[in-house]
Amino acid sequence: MSSSDSATPSAGGPSPEELKLALKAFKKRLKLTRLDAESKVGKSPLTGGANWGITAIMPPNQYPQAVWDELVKQGKLKPAGHGLLSVVEQ
Repeated sequence: MSSSDSATPSAGGPSPEELKLALKAFKKRLKLTRLDAESKVGKSPLTGGANWGITAIMPPNQYPQAVWDELVKQGKLKPAGHGLLSVVEQ
């Protein structure tokens, strides 16, 4: 894995390992949120399997705001308004 300037945390910022774990937790939470919304449990059988199109979520609170700010700064996540974040498609 090559190191780059954008992956280096600022002085006193979150470690690269913490950023990696936080991004992984965010992606997992987004996936589970989508699956939960798209499941047929709790929906009318007449509505079918509609896609809810969830693209942004609140970041998991297990990590401090500085971690999420750093991931946005690195371009791995982007703000979607009202405290929501979404994954940047590469």
